Amino acid sequence: MKQAQRGFTLIELVMVIVILGVLAAVAIPKFVDLKSDAQAASLKGVAGAAASASAINYGGCAISTAASDANKCKVVNSCDSIKQALSGGVWPTGYSVTGAGSVTNGTSSTCTLSLSGYTPTTTFEIISAGNP
Repeated sequence: MKQAQRGFTLIELVMVIVILGVLAAVAIPKFVDLKSDAQAASLKGVAGAAASASAINYGGCAISTAASDANKCKVVNSCDSIKQALSGGVWPTGYSVTGAGSVTNGTSSTCTLSLSGYTPTTTFEIISAGNP
């Protein structure tokens, strides 16, 4: 007695390959654009960190006393000065910040943050602190 062979037919194998091809064609464009999504998220993260650091610095300047001024308050009176205030390895490379000129103590200013090699920019608020 002959035993029947088992396996997939050629038509079944071709159909599986076609289905996998369609799935790949749909999924690949979703993964190709991950770089720009990561850059946008990074840009927003740095902007949020700079705005938060500015607010913390403003708080430190508001509560500092003559006896405890050391390292609690840095002068931040423009968008350019936020980068210097956060120097020492905190400001990431490749990011630049621009904005309006000097503002008075306790007022806010809108800064524009950009990432080299990435076209869109984002904005964040800083609070001017310290004496210029």
